[in-house]
Formats: sequence, C-alpha cells, structure tokens
Amino acid sequence: MAADAVFVVIPAYNEGQAIEAVVGRLRSTCENIIVVDDGSDDATAAVAARAGATVLRHVINRGQGAALQTGIEFALSQGAQCIVTFDADGQHRVEDIAALIAPIQRGDADIVLGSRFLNSSAKSVPAGRRFTLRLAVWFSRIVNRIKVTDTHNGLRAFSRRAAQRIDLKLDRMAHASELLDQISESRLRYCEVPVQIHYTDYSQAKGQSALGAFRIVLHYILGKVLP
Repeated sequence: MAADAVFVVIPAYNEGQAIEAVVGRLRSTCENIIVVDDGSDDATAAVAARAGATVLRHVINRGQGAALQTGIEFALSQGAQCIVTFDADGQHRVEDIAALIAPIQRGDADIVLGSRFLNSSAKSVPAGRRFTLRLAVWFSRIVNRIKVTDTHNGLRAFSRRAAQRIDLKLDRMAHASELLDQISESRLRYCEVPVQIHYTDYSQAKGQSALGAFRIVLHYILGKVLP
C-alpha cells in the first residue's frame, strides 16, 4: 500500500497545547493528516494547519464520535485506502502505526484495534485507569459480544471497505462501544495489536474518570433505545 493511500484522522477539542507536536511527529511518516477541530475555543485549528495538517472544523463541539465520522468521510472522499485514528493529546506513538496497518496490508483484517494490554507496557497504566478500562472490557464482552482486551483505545486502523461500512451515530465517547457493535454486526474481520500509551499529566487530565465512564455507558444505552 502506497504511503499516500494512508490517512490519519485526529479528532481534537481544545488541543492547542499538544496538537503541533502530534502533527509534527506524524509528518515524519504520514503524508495525509486530517485534524477535525471539534468546536474548539482555543487555537487548535490554526496551530494544526500551521503544523501541516488538513483541518476540518465543527462550528460547535459535537464530541469525539462525530469528529471521527467527519474525518473518516473526508478521508474516503480523498481516496484513502487505509484510515488510522489517532488521539490529539500526545499519548499515542507514531511508531505503532506500521504494526497497526500491517494486517490490513496483508489482507488479514478489515479493522485493527490497538491494545495497551497486550505487552509489558500495560504495567504503566495508572491503577485507576486500569480498573476502569477492565470494567469496559467486561461490559463490551457481555453487551457488544465481541472479545477485545482494550475497548477505549483511540489508535485504530480501517481498510477502505471497513471505513465505508462504519457509520458512527453516537457523537460522544460512547462511539467506542457503538463501533464494536458495528464490527460484530457487519462481521468485519478484526484483530488487535499491541501498542504503547505514553501517559503524561496532560493526557491523564484529558482522560475519562470513573464518572465519565458511567456517562459513556449511559449515552450508549440511550443511543440503543432511543430513535
């Protein structure tokens, strides 16, 4: 797969402090970087554009799920053959992208999910975050009926075929569970690969608390029962 066929989509909300470094690192290996500024009230859009990304903007803050869907649809319109989603807070490693897209390049998978729990780096996950993430895995195995080890990792890769079949309706963080539903229902081939998460005070402040996790579950359930 040619390098110009891989697009990286970054949902971003008030990430002016981190987005320049994230885009800068990605540009060393990726030609097509799309930042979806999700209604930020800081300089996220301007900083991302200056760093070399293509910037799309939501007028209001709609949530990460909506930003991802916007970015994926745009990447498809530009001819993307593989789409990688990447967080804006600096916690993901550019070095993990090659392993993420390899199963798609080989034709072994339609979707590849990054997992922080498949290698020794799992020990670096803060205890509180580890507990919340383990509960999310348990929830997904029961509700989504899909076996994964890390349900809320924003580092993922989609083949063009898979991206065309993914349609995220839940605008906010519950999109992660919605995505697993769609993988299961569409019978898309998926696998996980080990990735490392770089935790900083900044990224942890942006992360989900236990209360936030409860809200995610609530939004997901409401999205399932309400039209």
